[in-house]
Amino acid sequence: MSVDYVLMKGNEAIAEAALRAGCRFYAGYPITPQSEILEYMSVHMAKRGGVFIQGENEIASMSMLFGAAACGARCMSSSSGPGFDLKQEEISYLSAAGLPAVLVNAMRYGLGDGEITAGQDSYWVSTRGGGHGDKRLLVLAPASVQECADLTYLAFDLAEKYRNVVEILSDGAICQMIEKCVLPEPREHDMNKFDWALTGKPREARKNKAYNLSYYMGYEAYDRYMREKIESMFENEQRWEEFMLEDAELVLVAYGISSRACRSAVRQARRDGMKLGLIRPISVWPFPRRAFAGVPDSVRGYVSVEMSITTQMGEDIQLATEFSKPLYAYLTSKEIPTVEGIIAYCQEILAGNIKPTEVL
Repeated sequence: MSVDYVLMKGNEAIAEAALRAGCRFYAGYPITPQSEILEYMSVHMAKRGGVFIQGENEIASMSMLFGAAACGARCMSSSSGPGFDLKQEEISYLSAAGLPAVLVNAMRYGLGDGEITAGQDSYWVSTRGGGHGDKRLLVLAPASVQECADLTYLAFDLAEKYRNVVEILSDGAICQMIEKCVLPEPREHDMNKFDWALTGKPREARKNKAYNLSYYMGYEAYDRYMREKIESMFENEQRWEEFMLEDAELVLVAYGISSRACRSAVRQARRDGMKLGLIRPISVWPFPRRAFAGVPDSVRGYVSVEMSITTQMGEDIQLATEFSKPLYAYLTSKEIPTVEGIIAYCQEILAGNIKPTEVL
């Protein structure tokens, strides 16, 4: 009997899915816990007819990515923690030029250099910050090795659809775990099909192409273009999963590795008579506000479960719920949430022993 799946790390699934999506340029720099992406690309990219470069640093790698994207190539880079911080200026330049690219951010714990342990404290830099100007990245958060492959494969299409940077927001647990994965079908990409791509034709045979859209389009048209693009992404790209919401008293909200513990906690709590539910954002920008529109009247509050110090996702939950219910936050910093810890926290909420969390 043939086997239609493989066993892979999350990082390997991301890299292989990118290659199968037609990615033929990768530039990056090693940093834990995403280094397997770079290593996998270094081994396999040339076999697919593409180019792999380990830049001298993250800034140089992103500058190379800009050049590949401007030529219409499907391209990707990846990093973690302080390495992802260094990519922010070039993310702004890609956004200003309207160039599609896929970035992977394998989150780790801590400010500055932080630590190489798992974490989820790059939520703000991914969904709020990371460069100046009115821009948004599409940000997808896988919660399994299978989703590492599926969302990466999708990311290249979304990047070209919106001429926008798309980020895969993984974490140190998801990207390092090994699971079964069904890989997508390989496909090739025609980098010359875009009218905006540089082709290398003689100057007299083509129009000049300016890679700052505000100069090229004029400010009024540019403002309208950017606003309409962001509105379109927000309206059409909200993704989420619901689990046992029908009669829930407390709704857990979690993504990535934290959502896996939450799913198990919901099952265990229900066996013990406590009615928990789960909303798992798959897109963290746009945050899936529509997921909260149909929650039942039985809901008494929301619990953000995340590996951070100050509930980085809390503000998005409050905006999605229009502050209609109390928000609580079960925050585990660099420790992966446990089923027992989540359930005990929810029991204390229902007993009236925990005050709502103030989002800072």
